[in-house]
Amino acid sequence: MSSATAPRRLPLAGVLRLGRPSDIWFKPALSVVAAVAPPNLILLALGRLDLAMYTMAGSLCALYGHNRPYAARARTLAYVVLGMVGGLALSLLAASLTSDAVVLVTVGALMAAAQKTACDATRVGPPGNVVLTFISSASLFVPQTLGQVPGHIGLALAAGAWAWLVGMAPGLLRPHGPERRATATALNAAAAYADTHGTADGHARARTASAAAIHAAWQSLLAAGARPDPTRRALEQLLVRAEVALAAPVDADPARLRAWARGLRGTGRIPRITASRDAADELLGVAAETAHPRRPSRQRLAPFAPIAARTAVGCALAGYASLALGVGRPYWALVTAASLYQANVSLTWNRGIQRVVGNLVGVLFFAALAPLAHLHPAALVLCCLALNFGAEALIGRNYWLGTVCVTPMALLITEFARVQNPGQLITERVADTLVGALVGFVAAVAVTNRRAGDRLEQALTAAERAREDAARMLAEPRPAPRALESARRILAAALVDLRATADAAAGEWWQRALPEDRVVLTEQSGHRTLAATVRAQGLAPQDHDPGRTTEDTRP
Repeated sequence: MSSATAPRRLPLAGVLRLGRPSDIWFKPALSVVAAVAPPNLILLALGRLDLAMYTMAGSLCALYGHNRPYAARARTLAYVVLGMVGGLALSLLAASLTSDAVVLVTVGALMAAAQKTACDATRVGPPGNVVLTFISSASLFVPQTLGQVPGHIGLALAAGAWAWLVGMAPGLLRPHGPERRATATALNAAAAYADTHGTADGHARARTASAAAIHAAWQSLLAAGARPDPTRRALEQLLVRAEVALAAPVDADPARLRAWARGLRGTGRIPRITASRDAADELLGVAAETAHPRRPSRQRLAPFAPIAARTAVGCALAGYASLALGVGRPYWALVTAASLYQANVSLTWNRGIQRVVGNLVGVLFFAALAPLAHLHPAALVLCCLALNFGAEALIGRNYWLGTVCVTPMALLITEFARVQNPGQLITERVADTLVGALVGFVAAVAVTNRRAGDRLEQALTAAERAREDAARMLAEPRPAPRALESARRILAAALVDLRATADAAAGEWWQRALPEDRVVLTEQSGHRTLAATVRAQGLAPQDHDPGRTTEDTRP
């Protein structure tokens, strides 16, 4: 067995294929319009559109947190606003102290790496670090004096506070909307797995998707807080039925699972089911993470170091290359590079293709749109609002489709201060896109991530230990319900993490051979034990051996 894996073939098929839109695609799209429109229209009325870049920094925070329960969303949006304004402040301070482009690119690259690490470590969700990096990098090249910085930061904070209110407003009408959607997604995923009866083609993929969706739904309920709530309690009971389907797909009724999922739409009454055990009186959503001591920050951030290094090196080199070519806006190349970096090289390649295609089509869109936007400042504002909506409405289908709207929007934002030559903007944007994508990907290949194999070993060890603990609990004559529930949560979380870590490691280059057989065996035994814990709690039918599932006979 070789000590390192060879470079894998970089795929092209399917990279640009359109998927189904998100169930809530309209929420971020409408939210960003509601957050951007009032500040921009006020500046338009005052004749100060040149300040719109600073209000946009705060307004774009409305893009975050739409899948989080409102209690968690309030915290997330507050942190995003603080992070956005902090990055903007640092950029404006640097711009006011120096005009050396090399220094500014270096500062932008280091900030991009920090933003990437923070967003990945906190799992803030889409749009991740890209919006933060776009604002901070662009601000580095805006002429600035120290005396102007406080006022510009104040505009960003005010717009950020408005974005926070916009993000929280839907909770007044549908306070449990995110939890309901997460539970419905879990029920539909469990129904898809039940359709396979645990043996049909694609059953392993469906099982993985179902386990991930159920785990995500539990995390959503846990993030909503520990205060007793009848709605949350009803959602927990539905999630238990999804877990039963995952444990015993042959005995599950996919039609009923999908009917429950449909019942969670809107604000109607949540489908009620009868609890199947005395222990159902206890809180089912036991937080798995409370069973483990919280790791120090250094240990939690260490796995992200290789991606952070890629981001810093790739963004810096892309910016330097843009400067060497004489392009006037090196931050475009920097942001292009920052947008590429995903969990592994293969995914980074996919994102690079999507970014280039989307940007090239986007500049053509800008060429057609520019004459309309130049008719009047009001037309410019309205075009930007429409592009904001389009970007969020389309990006869920495929990243490249969303960037078709993002690219002309970014170009139009540069014209808030003054109208510019469209031909020059297009030429520079195309050049920076190609430079940023090429240099960024080369940096991803050059900066290796050998820790991916180490992380997989750690995930394997954690999953095996969780399975052993759950099996030991099952061997007891009368296991404590809460302890068994906690063991089940820990094992489910470990299996989800194992699959995500294995997928990430499989797309990395230049590392030792991966223990793929061990991963498969660990997953199979882990899911068998998980099914046994469900049955031991009296949640699933006892028609089969508690230690076996329909896939046990498969190799």
